[in-house]
Amino acid sequence: MTIKTGLFTINLGPLHPSTHGVFRLRATLDGEVVVDIEPVIGYLHRGIEKLAEGRTYKQNIPFTDRLDYLSSMSNNFAYVMAVEKMADVHVPERAEYLRVIMAELQRIASHLIAVGSLANDLGTFFTPFQYMFREREKIIDLFEMVCGQRLNYNYMRFGGVSHDIPDKFIPALKKFLKRMPRYIEDYDNLLAQNEILLARTKGIGILPPDKAINCSISGPTLRASGINWDIRKADPYSVYERFDFDIPLGENGDCYDRYRVRIHEMEQSLRIVEQAIEHLPGGSICERVPLRIRPPAGEVYSHIEAPKGELGFYLVSDGTERPYRFHIRAPSFINLTALREMTVGWKLADVIVIFGSIDVCLGEVDR
Repeated sequence: MTIKTGLFTINLGPLHPSTHGVFRLRATLDGEVVVDIEPVIGYLHRGIEKLAEGRTYKQNIPFTDRLDYLSSMSNNFAYVMAVEKMADVHVPERAEYLRVIMAELQRIASHLIAVGSLANDLGTFFTPFQYMFREREKIIDLFEMVCGQRLNYNYMRFGGVSHDIPDKFIPALKKFLKRMPRYIEDYDNLLAQNEILLARTKGIGILPPDKAINCSISGPTLRASGINWDIRKADPYSVYERFDFDIPLGENGDCYDRYRVRIHEMEQSLRIVEQAIEHLPGGSICERVPLRIRPPAGEVYSHIEAPKGELGFYLVSDGTERPYRFHIRAPSFINLTALREMTVGWKLADVIVIFGSIDVCLGEVDR
């Protein structure tokens, strides 16, 4: 007698420990094998894009903190660049270097959470999670020195930054830069060849290069599939063309490669920060810009390489102090579109690991 199993649908969520925010997956299974999967979003929708159209350009800076709230510095960076491009605002050289330092420290802090959370999602690695949060706290301490905040920084301004670095910042940063490579080595000793991590991530959730491109994937998820695309190199902004750094790439596009790319990106961010503080110029930290800036009528798109991928802002100005149109190209939202391609055919237990390897923040998915 042949035993046939029927398909059934279950909900993962709308809340799960592996998510940064409220998220639900509707999974259709044949036994434990995923036949179809549908992400259900919208639980965290706050209407930021519409709210921004009723506020001045400067009042919208704090809104950007609350997109990927694990990368607030990068969110500020992308938005102020878009307004500066539209209004033709000059940024002093010292401010550009400070922006790069903060953006790369933010990249490290974001990747620490991504890798630590992925290890925790495997169910057996709580120690690396604690180690990585320990190092992230050192970066948060540095941010607190500069702007007084530990999560939503509101640090960038049109034409520069809100505060110069205090005297104790550079010594504390150099101390961090000296110690961090050893910590990354500790992560490798704990994870890189761990047989449980290898069994759960090697060859799991493969995203082929052609599908990654067709889905407009960006960031570490794209580079893990072997695509050499990083906006800091492909379309340099700020002063990134002055720094020497490499773009880590994966080979197989699986969960393991996505983890390894982030580890190596942290090493490259350390290189950039070391070069930036070595050549940090003096001078002004912010250009004089009207409090209620009124860019000329027109439209602009500006993007950066945020920790999770391409973060872009599309703005339309009608010549007033408020944007006529305010739209965000959020990397987490775009990267999430490839989840079905990566999970169909795998077991239900693999879904959590695959989803965790994308490193999604629901704050910028729902907006």
